[in-house]
Amino acid sequence: AYFIAPQTPKCESKSARVKGIAFHPHRPWVLSSLHNGVLQLWDYRMCTLIDRYEEHDGPVRGIDFHRDQPLFVSGGDDYKVKVWNYKVKRCLFTLLGHLDYVRTTRFHHENPWILSASDDQTIRIWNWQARTCICVMTGHNHYVMCADFHPKEDLVVSGSLDQTIRVWDISGLRRKNYSPGSGMSATSVLTSKLPTSPDLFGVTDAVVKHVLEGHDRGVNWVSFHPTLALIVSAADDRNVKLWRMNDAKAWEVDTCRGHFNNVSCCLFHPREELILSNSEDKTVRVWDMTKRTCISTFRRDTERFWVMAAHPTLNLFAAGHDGGMVVFKLERERPAFAVAGNSLFYVKDKHIRHCELGTSKDAVALTMRHSSSVRPSHLFSMSYNRMENAVLVSSQPGKGDAFYELYAMPKSSDASSAIEPRKSSGHSAVWVARNRFAVLHNSEIVVKNLKNETTKSIPAPAGTSCMYYAGTGQLLLNDGEAITLYDVQQKRSLASVRVAKVRYVVWSGDMQQVALLSKHTITICSRKLESLCTVHENVRVKSACWDDSGVLVYNTSNHIKYSLTNGDHGIIRTLDVPIYLCSIKGRNVYCLDRQGKIRMLNVDVTEFKFKTALVERKYDEVLRMVRTASLVGQSIIAYLQKKGYPEVALHFVKDARTRLNLALECGNLEVALDSAKTLDDNSAWDRLGAMALAQGNHQVVEMAYQRTKNFDRLAFLYLLTGNQEKLSKMQKIAEVRKDTSGQFQYALYSGDVAERIRVLRSIGQVALAYMTAKTSGFDEEAAQLEAEFPHLQALPSGGDAMVPQLPVGSCPPKWPLLTVSKGLFAAAMANDAVAADGADDAGAESGWGADADIDLDAFDDGMGGGLGEELGGDDDAGGPGWDVDDDDLELPADLDIGIGGESSDGFYAPPPPGLAQTSIWTNNSRLPGDHACAGALDSMFRLLQDQLGVVEFAPLKPAVMALFAQSRTAVLGLPSTPGLRGHPHRNWQEAGAKQGLAGYGMRLDHLALRVQAAYQMTTGGKFADAAVLFRSLLLSAAMLSVDKRKDVEEVRQLIAVCREYVLGLVMEIHRKELAKASAEEQKRQCELAAYFTHFNLQPVHLVLTLRTALNLFFRLKNFKMASS
Repeated sequence: AYFIAPQTPKCESKSARVKGIAFHPHRPWVLSSLHNGVLQLWDYRMCTLIDRYEEHDGPVRGIDFHRDQPLFVSGGDDYKVKVWNYKVKRCLFTLLGHLDYVRTTRFHHENPWILSASDDQTIRIWNWQARTCICVMTGHNHYVMCADFHPKEDLVVSGSLDQTIRVWDISGLRRKNYSPGSGMSATSVLTSKLPTSPDLFGVTDAVVKHVLEGHDRGVNWVSFHPTLALIVSAADDRNVKLWRMNDAKAWEVDTCRGHFNNVSCCLFHPREELILSNSEDKTVRVWDMTKRTCISTFRRDTERFWVMAAHPTLNLFAAGHDGGMVVFKLERERPAFAVAGNSLFYVKDKHIRHCELGTSKDAVALTMRHSSSVRPSHLFSMSYNRMENAVLVSSQPGKGDAFYELYAMPKSSDASSAIEPRKSSGHSAVWVARNRFAVLHNSEIVVKNLKNETTKSIPAPAGTSCMYYAGTGQLLLNDGEAITLYDVQQKRSLASVRVAKVRYVVWSGDMQQVALLSKHTITICSRKLESLCTVHENVRVKSACWDDSGVLVYNTSNHIKYSLTNGDHGIIRTLDVPIYLCSIKGRNVYCLDRQGKIRMLNVDVTEFKFKTALVERKYDEVLRMVRTASLVGQSIIAYLQKKGYPEVALHFVKDARTRLNLALECGNLEVALDSAKTLDDNSAWDRLGAMALAQGNHQVVEMAYQRTKNFDRLAFLYLLTGNQEKLSKMQKIAEVRKDTSGQFQYALYSGDVAERIRVLRSIGQVALAYMTAKTSGFDEEAAQLEAEFPHLQALPSGGDAMVPQLPVGSCPPKWPLLTVSKGLFAAAMANDAVAADGADDAGAESGWGADADIDLDAFDDGMGGGLGEELGGDDDAGGPGWDVDDDDLELPADLDIGIGGESSDGFYAPPPPGLAQTSIWTNNSRLPGDHACAGALDSMFRLLQDQLGVVEFAPLKPAVMALFAQSRTAVLGLPSTPGLRGHPHRNWQEAGAKQGLAGYGMRLDHLALRVQAAYQMTTGGKFADAAVLFRSLLLSAAMLSVDKRKDVEEVRQLIAVCREYVLGLVMEIHRKELAKASAEEQKRQCELAAYFTHFNLQPVHLVLTLRTALNLFFRLKNFKMASS
C-alpha cells in the first residue's frame, strides 16, 4: 500500500472544544462552532481570526456555508437554527421548531433548503427563503446525530443512536416545491425519481428508501460518496462501515476496524479512494477504500477529535478537537521540477515534460516507469544535467524509504514508450560534475557515475539530513540547524551559516547569491555563505526564483513578493491559488500550479527595478525612471524617506501634507512654503517656521509667525534682525490687543523706559513704576509719582537707564550659510523645473513681497483707524564712509573662486547610512537572546514561541532589560557632549562588518554558579529564596546564547532542573503554610509531602524530601506508607 500521511498542519487554532466545522467553497475560510456557543471564522492561509459570532445559548454543533450566497447556517443546543450573513456580520433570522438539541445543519446544493437533524428524533427541511419548515421526517426512535443531502440526487441520509442508518427519498418534496421561477429546470423535476410504489394518499414529501442495520451501537456520523453509490458511517462500536446501495436495496460492503474508542466522524476523500475518520481515541485515520485497511494515523496527545470536514475542491481537511481545530492536507502537492536556462522540466502524470519558457512549447520528454506504490506526491526533487541530457528524480514513498531514479533523456522526439531508469536507494540526488552525481545514503555521501556505479564514498558530517546543489564539486549540506558548504574533492567544509529548518535552496543565475527558504523565513547569503539579509513572513514561503538583475522573487500562499540582497522587500501582486515559481523573464513569471499546469503571470517589476538602481547608485537609471515610470503608493514614498532621498519622493506625491513633510525633510523651503499655503493651518506654519529658522531664512520665519499670530516670537525675531521700526509697531499691536505683558516685554527689547513706566503705572504697579523711574534716571516721572502717591518709600536717585545696544545695521535677507553643493537629484530636479518653466521667475527679485509684511490694519478689529502703514522698510542706503570698492582690482586668470551651489557641473552625493549593528545581530542569529539585545521584541516573541512554546512574555521583562543594557557600552565624552556608544561582539575576532553577534555578560558557566547557590539555599531550608533564584535561572536560560551542541544539551538540562525545583519548592512552601488542626488538613500535608518526593531533585535533596514525608506519615501512624 502506498503511504499517505497528514502533512504539517496548515493552520491551528486554540479555543474551546470544536463541535462543527465547514469550509467556504471559494474563499480561504474555515468556520468552526464551539462548545461555548461561539462561532469563529478563520482565514486558514493567514492563520488569523476574521470574525466571531455570539448569539447561540449553549454549544453549537451544526455549521455549513451556502455554495453561492454570503450565508452560513448554524444549529445548537438552544433548539434554534440560525441563518447568518457574513457580509453584514449578523444573524438574519432564526428558524424555530425543534424540541431538542440540533446536531447538524446543511444547505442544499441547488434548492433554497436547509436540512437539520435533532435529538427530538426528527429531521426537518426548511425553506430559508420563505423561512418556514416544509418537511418533517420521522422514523428514528433515538437521537438523530447526523443528516446530509446527496450531492446530486434527491436523497437524504441520516444516522441515529437507534443503531440504524436511513436513506430518505425527497423527490416528492422537489416536485411539490417546484415553481417556474425557482431556478430548477423542468426536465430535472420530471426526471426526478419518485417512490416506486404508489401512495394511496398521494405523493408524500419524503419516504424511507433504505434502512441500514449493522452497527452494534449508536451511529454518530454518516456521509454520501461524492460520485459513487456508497455511504460511510461511524458509530460508538468503534467501527467505520462502508455501504453500497442501488434503487432496490442497500447492503454492507465491509468494516474498517482500528479505532479504540467511539468514532465521532467520517467522510470520503473528494477525489481519491480514501476514507477519513476521527475518534475520541485522539486519532485521525486514513483508510484505503478498496482494501479497507488503515494506511495512516495522525495522533494528538491530549485532545479527543469530534468533527471533520473536507474542502470541496482543494486537498484540505479540518478536524475539531477538545482544544481547537487543525487544518491539514493529506499529500504533498508541490510538483517536482528543474530549470535550466530557458528550459523547464517537470513531472506530470508519470511523464517528464519539457517546456520552452520563451515559446511556451510544452511536450512529453519521456515516460517514467513507476511501480503502483509511487504517487506523484512522493517525488520530492529533480535535478537536470544539461551536458549529458539526464535527469535525477528523488522520491520518498514512505517514512525512511527513499530512492532515486536516473533517466537518460531520449534523443528522438518520440517519448511515448517508457524508459527503464537506473534506480537505487538514497535521497537528495544532485549533480556534482558533468558525469557524476551525489546521493545521501546511510549517513554517507555516495558519488556515482552515469552507470550508477559508486566511485567514491564520503562520511557525511553528523546530522546531515539533506543535500543541495552548490556548483561543480560542491554541495550544500543541511543538518536542521545550519547549512554547510562542502567540497566533495577536498572532503572538507568550506563555510557554514546558521539557518534552522531550511526546506529549499535557490541559486542565482551567476551562482553568487543563494536563497535559503525555511517555513517562514528567507535568508539570502553570498557564495561563501555570508548572510546578507533575512526576510520574515507570517505566511508560509512556497518557492522562489532569481531575476536577471539579482533580485529574489518569491511567493507565499497569497502573494508574489521580492527581496533585494540588502533586505528591502515588498509585494508585487496577490494570488488566488498557491503556485510554485520556476523562472522570471522580464515582466513574465513562469510557474506551476498544484495540478502541474504551467502558468505565465504578468507582473510589474518597476518598483524593485527602481530600488535596485537606487541601492546600486545607478543614478542615471533612477532619474530616467523618475521621469518616465508611474511609481505611486505610500510604500515607495516611505522607502525613499528611509533611504534618505525625500527630494526624489517629492516627484511622486500630490498630497499637500505629504509634500510638506518631504520638503521639510530635504530642506526644500520653496515646496514647503507652497504646501503650507495650501494647507494653511497652524501646525504646518509652525513646522515651516522652525525649518526656515534653522536655515536662516528669516523672511519665511516672519511670514510663518505672522500667519500663526505668534507675536512673542515675531517680536524676538525683529530684535535679532535689528528691525527697530517693526519692533516699535509690535508695541502698538500689543496695546491694541490689550496685552500688557507683551507691551512691557517689547519695551524692554526696544529700550523704551518711558513706555515701561507707563505700562506699570497703568496696571497699578506704582511701586515698580517708581523704582524703574528712579533707577533709570527719569527724575521728572519719579517726582510726579511721589506727588501723587505720598506713601511711596523714597529711593536714591542718579541711576542710568539700562538700554540695549542699537543694531549697527539691518540683517541681510538670509543669514550666512555653509556652502554646500547640490546633490545629483536636486540639480536634476532644478534643471527639469527650469526646462518646464522656460525662464526664471520674474518676481524672484522682489523677495517675498506683501507676504513678508505685516498689515497693522489686520489688528484694528473695528477699533478705529489703522495703526500705521505697512511694515515694509526701504533698503538701507550705503554711505561714503568706507572706501572698500574693489571694482578696480585685477585678479589672476587662474584664480577660480566659485560659490557653492552655483555650479551645475559637479554634485555631491553623501554616502548612504550603513546597516545598524542591531539589524546585523537579528539577521545573523535565530536566538531570542540576540534579538533581545537588539531590542527586536516582535521577532524575539516569535522565536520564543516557536522554539520554547512561550506564550506569556511578561515574566521575561527583567531578563530582557538586563540583556539589552549589557549589550551596549558608553564612553563619556567631553562636557556637554553625548557619550560614545558601542556594540560589543562576542565573536569579535571574525565578526567583520556584517557577521557580528551580540555580546553580553550572561554565560552558561555564570548560570551554573547560580545553580550551585540555589542548591545551597535549598539544602539550608531557604525555600522562598531558592524558588526565586531558580525561577530567575529558568527565565535567564531561555535567553541564553550557546554555540556548541554540548552546551545546548546542558541548557536543556538546566531548564529541566529549574522547572523541577520551582514546582517542588513552591508546593513545599504552600504545604508549610497550610493549617494542621484537623485530620483532613494533616492528610493534605502528607499528600503534598509525598508529591514532593517524586520530583527529579539532587540526591541530597531527595533524601531530605523522603525524610520529611516519612516523619509526617509516621506521626499519623500510617506505618505502611512511611515504610514505602
